[in-house]
Amino acid sequence: MSKDFGRPPLAAENRTLVEQRLKEASSGKGVPETLTIEWRTQPLSVEVIDMPVDALYYNPGTHRIRAQRSHDPQRDLLLDEDAWRPEGQDYLHYLLQAQPADPSKRDPDFDALKDSLRDFKQNEPGLITRDGILVNGNTRRAALKELGVTNMRVGVLPESCTWDDINAVELSLQLRPDRRRDYSYINRLLAIEEQQLMGKQLADIARDFHIRVSTCEQDLWILSCLRDLIVRSRDGGTELRLLDFEKQQEKLRELHRRYVKEAAASRDNAELLKEMRLVAIVLNFSKTDVRLIEPDFRIRYLNQRLPEELKTSVSSPSAVAIPGLNRSVASAAPQVAEAKALTDMVLRAKAVEAAEEGNLSERGTAALRVIAAAEDAHESALEPAGKDARVRKRKQAAPDRLADACQDIEQCVTDLVLARGSRSLDEEAFDEAVVNLRATLSKLAHESARSISAPGDGVSWLLEAVRQGDA
Repeated sequence: MSKDFGRPPLAAENRTLVEQRLKEASSGKGVPETLTIEWRTQPLSVEVIDMPVDALYYNPGTHRIRAQRSHDPQRDLLLDEDAWRPEGQDYLHYLLQAQPADPSKRDPDFDALKDSLRDFKQNEPGLITRDGILVNGNTRRAALKELGVTNMRVGVLPESCTWDDINAVELSLQLRPDRRRDYSYINRLLAIEEQQLMGKQLADIARDFHIRVSTCEQDLWILSCLRDLIVRSRDGGTELRLLDFEKQQEKLRELHRRYVKEAAASRDNAELLKEMRLVAIVLNFSKTDVRLIEPDFRIRYLNQRLPEELKTSVSSPSAVAIPGLNRSVASAAPQVAEAKALTDMVLRAKAVEAAEEGNLSERGTAALRVIAAAEDAHESALEPAGKDARVRKRKQAAPDRLADACQDIEQCVTDLVLARGSRSLDEEAFDEAVVNLRATLSKLAHESARSISAPGDGVSWLLEAVRQGDA
């Protein structure tokens, strides 16, 4: 069930005005403007009218700024207590103009929308309830209000509209392929989670969001990880927020893919990989740097570079009891527990840093020291990790190319069979290609003899085959 925010103060006045303008639109000489929406799984055309901009209310449950509401916890609390007070509506107005990843800054996309509305007017109607609550067009209303425009074109939902309908219609409109401004990354994750909590099957959610089921599962896994990080970051009233991860979409998705692959072989290694990459993500290392972190990163590169104050020695019990079930499961390996302890230390420091916003207390200064030490240690460890990765890549280049060539030759065999059946083989061209292959194999044998001191069965066969061919 969606949260019920109640009715705004001017709900009765808005209903009267809406009914009056709907009646005027229906009795007019021209063809009334309509807007087609998805209403309780069926298409529905609703009439469009003009409404005073100042009479409309921002939707406090809009998915567009759901994560950003945590930017100011006190104003967010007031919004939860009474979403229709001027203070709450002003906060929503502020967030609709702000950057999703950093609500303290104005969003250039909002200014672009504002300029478009100034130059070309309103091309597409918004959508309201009969109480005057905006279901679609919240950002446009904010821009029109900034421009001083008095009226806004809006479609009107049926009288029986509920808060569940409001959320469902907003989401269906946003997910249309022709929508110009997508939800921010975190708000999209929250919208997917909301649909799951309402009892929808993943296949249905994936279809609505135009993604695969596996992507839906990935997004829910990522959101679960982020919620866990927020809990672990709590320290004396401070904690990280979901919006702090708005810019980490690609890194988090790569983390999930790598985690799934590693978990198929070793759960402990997968958890170790996850913890170490999450630290690097929280410290805002680049995507290419994060990719260098493998399960052995801590042992091979990081441990010897960590300062003493960041080293953690955690004794992990052999088993962990499950409360209420009288059962136990194996605990995480000690190296996983140590990695988690380092992650927790960095998370708490980042939460303190974000909360103090430059006005550093002694606690904030200590948090900055932890962050700086962790950044330096990771920076130092990533350098040899990068060198080793480049060496491994070079070592694999020649075998990989030969493996690709083998696949091409296998495909050539299939093509030969098909050509023989249809008698379509260009024999002269094929013979010329085989001559080129012989010359290439001769070069390969020559360089293999120079590069490999102790040839194995494969290289020995190649050298002998070329020698006999040249004889």
